[in-house]
Amino acid sequence: MRWLIPFLLAGVLSAQRHEAAFTLGRAASPARTLAAGKLDLQAGNALQAVYGIRVARPAGASLHFDVGVLSVPLRDIATAIPQATKDFATLYVTPALRLKFLPSSRVSPWVTGGGGYALYEQSVARTDGQPNSAPRLIHRGQVMFGGGVDLRVFCWLGVRGEVRDFYTGSPAFNISQSGGQHNIVVGGGLVLRFGE
Repeated sequence: MRWLIPFLLAGVLSAQRHEAAFTLGRAASPARTLAAGKLDLQAGNALQAVYGIRVARPAGASLHFDVGVLSVPLRDIATAIPQATKDFATLYVTPALRLKFLPSSRVSPWVTGGGGYALYEQSVARTDGQPNSAPRLIHRGQVMFGGGVDLRVFCWLGVRGEVRDFYTGSPAFNISQSGGQHNIVVGGGLVLRFGE
C-alpha cells in the first residue's frame, strides 16, 4: 500500500494551479525624525517576481503558497545628518500565504501575509561625501502584509495591481535608531497561470 503514496502525491501536485507574477512599482517609507535630525528615505523603483502554488480551494476562495523576491536597486536618503548613508538598495525574500477571493471570476481580490529575509546594502559614501565606515550589508528579518486584485485577460494571462508593506528591523543607515521601518510598495504587472 505504501507504493501508492508517491502516485497519490503526484496526482495532488499535478492538480495544483501555479502562478508566476512579475510586477514593477515604487517603494517608499515614512520620514523619520531622530535626535540627530530628519531622515527622509526617497522612493525607488521596485522589481518583483512571485511564484505561487494553490494549496487549497475552499468555497469561493483559493489559498496559495507564494515565494516572492523583491528588489529596490537604489533609494536616495535626503538628510542634513552628515554621517548618514547617502543611498541604499534593498532585497526582500518572502514566503507567504495568499487568500484569493472569487478565483474563477474575471476579477479576483486577494490578501497576503508572510515573513522572511531583508537585505540592505549601504552606499560607500556618506551624505557629506566622506567614506562610509558602516557595514555595507545589513541583514534583517521582515514581516510582509498586503493585498491586491487580479484581472483575468485570458485563461493563462492576467494583470495584477497590489500594495505590500515590508516591515523590517531598523537598517540604521549609520545613525543610531530604534524601532522598525515600513517599506510600502505599490506595483502592477502580469500574472501567468499554468499547471491546471
